[in-house]
Amino acid sequence: MEHTRTRVGQGYELLRQGRIDDAARLAAGLQLASPDDVHALVFAGEVAVARGAFEDAVEPMLRAIAASGGDDALRIKLAGLYLHLRRRHDARALALEVAASAQLRGDGRSLWQAASIITNCNRPDDAIAPYRQALALLGAQPGLLYDLAVAQFFTGDFDEAETHLDRMLALAPQAGHALYLRSTLRRQTVERNHVDALRGRIAAGLGRPEWTAAAWYALAKELEDLGQHADAFNALDTGARLQRQALQYDIQAECDAQAAIRAAYSAETTQAPAADPDQPGPIFIVGMPRTGTTLVERILVQGGQVKSAGEPLDLGQLIATHTRAVQVRHPELSAAEASLRIDFGALGREYTRGVAEAADAPRFIDKLPVNYMYCGSIGRALPNARIIHLERDPLDSCYAVYKTLFFNAYHCSYDLDELARYYLAYRQTMAHWHAVMPGAILDVRYEDVVADPDGQARRVLEWCGLPWDPDAAYGSAPAAATFTTASAAQVREPVHARSVGSSRRHLHRLAPLVERLASGGIRVD
Repeated sequence: MEHTRTRVGQGYELLRQGRIDDAARLAAGLQLASPDDVHALVFAGEVAVARGAFEDAVEPMLRAIAASGGDDALRIKLAGLYLHLRRRHDARALALEVAASAQLRGDGRSLWQAASIITNCNRPDDAIAPYRQALALLGAQPGLLYDLAVAQFFTGDFDEAETHLDRMLALAPQAGHALYLRSTLRRQTVERNHVDALRGRIAAGLGRPEWTAAAWYALAKELEDLGQHADAFNALDTGARLQRQALQYDIQAECDAQAAIRAAYSAETTQAPAADPDQPGPIFIVGMPRTGTTLVERILVQGGQVKSAGEPLDLGQLIATHTRAVQVRHPELSAAEASLRIDFGALGREYTRGVAEAADAPRFIDKLPVNYMYCGSIGRALPNARIIHLERDPLDSCYAVYKTLFFNAYHCSYDLDELARYYLAYRQTMAHWHAVMPGAILDVRYEDVVADPDGQARRVLEWCGLPWDPDAAYGSAPAAATFTTASAAQVREPVHARSVGSSRRHLHRLAPLVERLASGGIRVD
């Protein structure tokens, strides 16, 4: 036993040195010599992961769990592996088992880890109970309070979320991400806001640049709620500059990638197999963020005929994985060219299995806006899919993006010129899809939805082959609905037109963006 552990330690050193083949040979030898040793089995799983053979890691991990008598730490590790493999049902089921076991043992750390897995399976509603149990056992820990607040934000329990964020900020007053989330939970009022507190925290210093940027974004949001629009834009501009300085980002590379996709996907190469009318496919809602995508998602889920998978990254990740496999065989091809040689049937099946599990339904909505780049691939891999493209007034659209802190997404959003360049690339890409895939995409204007919610709801539901629901367009979101998006608070309000034209308050401040849009043929009135 001691000899095996020593050899396993040597194996991990091989992995740290990048000697994966040597580690694999050692793992194979250890399994032959000690087939039921937990440490050897876990090491074999780690080697498989290091080789990128994630499916091959499952079997030794299952054996290690059995040999350990059901160790919860190993079950959490396996649940994380299932999550990586998009086996969300397996990941969630295993995490729920761990949560039940950990509650009996009084293990708050395992409860917290299990709840995180469940949240990442697109089920924050199921994660709240284990988060609460972990909180009771571990006490008020900032990270745990934040994770619980995020789950409550997604499920619409905004008052409880704010309570937990207040507790967190009492312990970690410099946590800018918590300050920003707290400010987005509700519309701030003169009687109830955090403006003075935010200014005080900013003046005292928050330490990390990204937390300082987040505090400025929080202040901008609250000042806008209070109607102090000039001060709000000043705060926003400061936060955006700080956030941009912290990023390594190349807007030209982003635009070039979209141009390469447009060049590769012609009318001929986007030809899709015939769709089976008896097999309805997934619904994609695409476009720029903050254009009403979550509002249309709400219209679709309101009738109970289709469920949301949230904003899964599966499609882009699978396309990238399959494309890299083609490039290994054909290194002379660019990524866009190589993607045309994907087995699109296999891609579609793999995507559907994983995302249907995220929605826990055979027919689902994928609301990741950036999937607009992959409309050609969607048509080939999922010929039964319905694609809905949200449009919005260009300046309102860009301003809504600019004033949102996305953290790890949309790096273009923190500089007005870069944002305008990205927007122009997006418009070119969508125009291209309409040209090469005529009739395959339904354009829906945000302004039309808020002006005529009933008419647009009928139009969207008909496009998706869903029955008319008179409640779809009106009222707030169902109490039990979960929206794993930055718009989780706004989408629960009744449909309104407050933000239509709101960018015009700042026309002179948005001048660099307006000028760049005009250079691309988009004039702002």
